[in-house]
Amino acid sequence: MPPLTGLHRREALRLLGAGIALAAGGCSRPDEEILPYVRQPEQLLPGVPARYATALPLSGWARGIHAIAVDGRPIKIEGNPLHPGSRGATDVFLEAAILDLYDPDRSRAPSERVAGIASWEAFGKAYARPLSEARARGGAGFRLLTGRVTSPTLLRQIAALREAMPDAAWHVHEPLDEANARAGAALAFGRRLRALPLLDRAEVVVCLEADPLGPGPDQIRLSSALMERRRDPARFGRLYAAEGLPTLTGIKADARRAVPPPVTAALLVHLANGFGAGLPAPALPEPERRFAEQILTDLRAHRERAVVLVGEALEPAFHALAHWLNARLAAPVAWIAPPDSPPGHEPGDIADLARDIAAGEVSCLAILGTNPVQTAPAGLGFSELLRRVGFSVQIGTHADETAGATHWHLPLAHDLESWSDLRATDGTASLVQPLVRPLYGGRSVHEILNLLTGAEARRGYDIVRETWQDHPRPAGGDFEGWWRRCLHDGTIPGSAAAPVALPEPALPTLPPAPAPCDLTLTLTPDPALWDGRCANNAWLQECPHPVTKQVWGNALLLSHGEAARRGVRDGQTVSLTVRGSSLIAPVAVVSGVADGVAGLSLGHGRARAGQIGNGIGVDGYRLMQAGAARVIRDVSLTALDGTREILRTQAYTQIEGETDKLFPRIDLAALASAEPKGDGSDQPTLLEPWTGDADGHAWGMVIDTMACIGCNACVIACQSENNVPVVGPEEIARGRMMHWLRVDIYDAGKPERIEAGFQPVPCMHCEHAPCEPVCPVAASVHDGEGLNLQVYNRCVGTRFCEANCPYKVRRFNFFGYADGQEYASLGAEPVRAQRNPNVTVRARGVMEKCTYCVQRIANERQAAERDGRPMGAVATACQSACPTRAIRFGDLNAPGSPVAAQRADPRHYALMAELNTRPRTTYLAELRNPLREDRT
Repeated sequence: MPPLTGLHRREALRLLGAGIALAAGGCSRPDEEILPYVRQPEQLLPGVPARYATALPLSGWARGIHAIAVDGRPIKIEGNPLHPGSRGATDVFLEAAILDLYDPDRSRAPSERVAGIASWEAFGKAYARPLSEARARGGAGFRLLTGRVTSPTLLRQIAALREAMPDAAWHVHEPLDEANARAGAALAFGRRLRALPLLDRAEVVVCLEADPLGPGPDQIRLSSALMERRRDPARFGRLYAAEGLPTLTGIKADARRAVPPPVTAALLVHLANGFGAGLPAPALPEPERRFAEQILTDLRAHRERAVVLVGEALEPAFHALAHWLNARLAAPVAWIAPPDSPPGHEPGDIADLARDIAAGEVSCLAILGTNPVQTAPAGLGFSELLRRVGFSVQIGTHADETAGATHWHLPLAHDLESWSDLRATDGTASLVQPLVRPLYGGRSVHEILNLLTGAEARRGYDIVRETWQDHPRPAGGDFEGWWRRCLHDGTIPGSAAAPVALPEPALPTLPPAPAPCDLTLTLTPDPALWDGRCANNAWLQECPHPVTKQVWGNALLLSHGEAARRGVRDGQTVSLTVRGSSLIAPVAVVSGVADGVAGLSLGHGRARAGQIGNGIGVDGYRLMQAGAARVIRDVSLTALDGTREILRTQAYTQIEGETDKLFPRIDLAALASAEPKGDGSDQPTLLEPWTGDADGHAWGMVIDTMACIGCNACVIACQSENNVPVVGPEEIARGRMMHWLRVDIYDAGKPERIEAGFQPVPCMHCEHAPCEPVCPVAASVHDGEGLNLQVYNRCVGTRFCEANCPYKVRRFNFFGYADGQEYASLGAEPVRAQRNPNVTVRARGVMEKCTYCVQRIANERQAAERDGRPMGAVATACQSACPTRAIRFGDLNAPGSPVAAQRADPRHYALMAELNTRPRTTYLAELRNPLREDRT
């Protein structure tokens, strides 16, 4: 690690480029020093990127990042390799957070429901009376509602508030909370604990309605660990999944069964009985009984190397049963005290708050960073309850649905504008440092909580530093040096939670088997919008669902058999009714859904998300009842006459006679006899062989489809890095899209039993590129290192190259999507500040495509020439983002090149090699370890 410098960052910046003018207050650097992760030059040079280590939350949990800024403008986010929550990678939510920073719909000033825009001073005067009354009563009537809190500083402030006002109460509402998992751990061990599966040590992983590879705060850690282990054929193991809806884990499973949640619960009971639980034998259909017996065989053969994971669709007793079973297996699971639940200060939940409001016990309510009017179970009627509170204030980045129902709304600063701290899922703490001053006048969560408690106004920087003044440091180490090192690295050493010694888990009493029902609805996190907090992010709205490939909305997922039984077809609207609550949704018929199960993702259908997210999709929260259960039984479904177009970016996942050729799969047992397939260069051709690598470099890419989990992190990373525009739902409906990288899904199975996998498809950079000879103006050309490039100022838009590309990876600008005809609010001046100055913003009428991040290659070449050394490694944006390292990029001619070595792998193949395009982008075939009956 290079030495730290003592230089301070400049106090202000001027945005370069197109004369960008940000909101009032400017885009200024914060007053306090923030430290770059890499060596800082003598001064910040115009156009030279600087990296800063910080962290961003998802549902309160930290993932460490490096935020890249150019001329003081944050433009890109990449993972911090020193942080256990990101391991140097990202996910779609981290990548898209940079666009949220510049969102022109963010709140810019305090507002009062009746009077409208106000000032911080006006709020202080209005708030003084209810605060003084609450203080006089010892806090009685005062309530604080937050999302999940892992910030040590914020927890310290909340504890101080409760000490000053002992009768005040703190409540937490996290829309996608792990309530069943938390209650299950308490049932098994008698106290609240958090499980950390160690998938890098697990050879057999059984997922029962669990999706460890799916979207969420721990996706990067879990998927990275599992796929790193499976790269070794000797430790490949087997992944099982039993689930009602197709998940990323189910798609990657070696053996999967589509079953409703009650059958999954019965399957778990059968497994537990196989290890001596002695529970009443469940009624399992014969195929599932055989499936359970095969799992049992693997579990018994892999003690200490097997783990059973259970998802939120199962009740707490079944989570407790899984813990009992894992104890019998000596499963690789670490247990820690929950970092978001300090001892002695456990918060209540939103149901407790609703009861207090209904009983008239709440006179002053502060809602901090959460949106309960939108995301609370509809059965609570929280919007109506808010009217009974004498004084209410909501603090958030947007004037959302809750802001419209409270008396006051205060603007919250973005995490890239604030000083704070956060903990990862394993308890590791990170310091959150700002890259810019608040663009829209918001304040940090710590400054606002100080305001709400009536404490003296202080900077967030000082509040956070105070938290860590007494933290243990190396002997003789001064605080200032330790603080600077923590900012520099992005993590606080020794802050991870200590493992907890566990008692023997109790064998739970199971609930009675539920009566058969006509239809079970499962409400799931949205893979792009999460719980709805990302609904106003255009990148995420246009990010395809990994399985259904739907964009700009959601739909009710039904199996082919269930749709046929009910006489509904794809795109037809239906009415869903649960205990008097109804909504209308279009149907998406999807392979891999269990009969008797319907799925709907949350986070859509918002009324006050912003110009991007308003009115997109249907709101699943309207069907959620009190208790926040995400599995709803006895749903009434009525077919309607209407239809709605479901926007998809991939129309076909099964191509008869072609799927196996386009997406080859190899069984683990056949790997030893497999041989690598070339890129077609051994076939005869009328073209001259490529000899253009004049300077000795030959850039190429190999994508391991076995490791790809379809998470789309690469897609959003490419969009962020290369200024790829959003086209909007109307253009998607016309079949137009602009992503330079797509992730196809291929299914070689049957509608009721999918055998699918993911295949990222960027430009192939063919040595014999079909696009080049047909271009009348030579806009599609090869450079001296084998890259197929597009000369934008030469392109006249004939689209001959697009028609001649067999991989369909070229995109045409029908409109000025990023040049005067932007979708919705994306043409606003603040949004332009996000653009990468090293990449051209393309105009209407030109063709564009993946360039292998040629700007990064050029930067490394210039650095090597400046330093008088050979060129080093270059990482494309998609490669940097990938949590499983499925994408490898490098110089095929470099000694010891990992990419060249992968081309000799037995699984190597080129996509459509028979066309003799000789692509520089090639693949490693999908590798599975199926059960014997799956091979037949």
